[in-house]
Amino acid sequence: MLGIGPRRTMPTLVSMIRGINVGGHRPLKMDRLRGLHEDLGFRDVRTHLQSGNVVFEAGSADAGAHGLAIEAAILRHCGYGVAVAVRTAKAMSAVLAGNPLLRLRAVDEKFLHATFLVRPASPCSLEGLELPLARGERAHLAGETLYLYCPLGYGNTKLSNTFFERKLGVAATTRNWLTVTALDKMARGGPR
Repeated sequence: MLGIGPRRTMPTLVSMIRGINVGGHRPLKMDRLRGLHEDLGFRDVRTHLQSGNVVFEAGSADAGAHGLAIEAAILRHCGYGVAVAVRTAKAMSAVLAGNPLLRLRAVDEKFLHATFLVRPASPCSLEGLELPLARGERAHLAGETLYLYCPLGYGNTKLSNTFFERKLGVAATTRNWLTVTALDKMARGGPR
């Protein structure tokens, strides 16, 4: 009798879509977004909130290729182009653990955000950039993640996706720290 080996687990990834369901523009219901991911062959597809956050399993950990495939599916089925940042579960945990702004004194996590760069062609840097920092704001770039602290609120900062896209020449999408934490937990197998 042939023995059955251990079940091979598929890598878990997180996709974060920029520019859907914002102020009634580019609507995309989460059940449809789950379906688009499933149509691409992804499994155990779960969404978080209505802003385009998806946790899924895939046959490979190739985040860049998965991001391109999701962008193409949304364009084909919904008719609009979006940017999609995809990170592996391991990369999401590294984002959570690597936030240098958490070490600042008197940091209130509700004002922390992570801006995810979408497939930069080369390493990005904030060196030489004049950042339009308001009182108390901080920005730190580590790899493909910008850590932001916006004590006046993200809606009031000039450190927006558009600002960084223009200055760094790469698409970007931002999530508040509570969402980053929730996505990391989901990607590690936490409750849905």
